[in-house]
Amino acid sequence: MVEVYPIVIEEQTFIAVSVQLPKTNLLVVKNDKGYIMCGALDIGLLNEKLKDRKVIAGRAVGVKTIEQLLEAPLESVTYEAENLGIHKGIIGKDALLKMV
Repeated sequence: MVEVYPIVIEEQTFIAVSVQLPKTNLLVVKNDKGYIMCGALDIGLLNEKLKDRKVIAGRAVGVKTIEQLLEAPLESVTYEAENLGIHKGIIGKDALLKMV
């Protein structure tokens, strides 16, 4: 099953995507500028091989729902996210607000 729905955080609208896969869930919350994602996100790939794309993203591990993703501290972030003040340990929803 795939679910796509809006989420409002401090009057800012983001899009949540949840994909139920065998034995795991793929979770993303995004806006036009960047996104946070579950542990399936490969920050190293974005920072190294796709650096020229300047992707703004963060990764939280151990989350199973969109709600957990919003409340979890990010385990890693891209270089471009760091440029916006998004850092390892920031809570997901706070990172999203820096992407506005």
